[in-house]
Amino acid sequence: MKEKGQIFVITAPSGAGKTTIIKNILEKDVGGIGYSVSHTTRKPRKGESHGLHYYFVDRENFEKMIEAHEFVEWAVVYDHLYGTSISSINRELSSGRDLLMDVDIQGSQEIKRQFPDSLSIFILPPSLDILKERLQKRSPNDKKNIDLRLKQAAEEIQRCRDYDFIIINDDLKKAVKEIEAIVVAQRANKNRRFPLIKKIFRL
Repeated sequence: MKEKGQIFVITAPSGAGKTTIIKNILEKDVGGIGYSVSHTTRKPRKGESHGLHYYFVDRENFEKMIEAHEFVEWAVVYDHLYGTSISSINRELSSGRDLLMDVDIQGSQEIKRQFPDSLSIFILPPSLDILKERLQKRSPNDKKNIDLRLKQAAEEIQRCRDYDFIIINDDLKKAVKEIEAIVVAQRANKNRRFPLIKKIFRL
């Protein structure tokens, strides 16, 4: 009998370093942890691959999946659609693998509703000023988009208290270690481990 996998939902404002943190955790291979690959209607960015970073689909096919209730959550983010497949989640959890999920606040709430045992982690930038600097480095000539993302970030940060854990990404290595510690500690949580212990020791 295997322990059922655990969902770790990770949310952050754009530019807070969420993608880089997740990439580092997966590269370090904490053991038995995977990444939930979402569907999206946006175009691939440089270095992104279909099936590895996202499943890139057109809006028509995405909307068909919505109608078929194939997503545990989906949302519109900056005019693009993003969604997480129910079948992919259950497949990973049943195999005993833990699962990192990169979703927005709306998606996090829906996952928590359908998977109450999931744990949520909110990643904060050190400050809004530093977040602005990061966004400017990413898109130096796109002031309108930066202003939109900063406004959105300020609103999202107000919701960080709703999460199980809060990570301040002022140092990448430290942020990665903190999330690794959360994952490792949760693997010894009695609620997760007891079904296996009960079978082994006939409790």
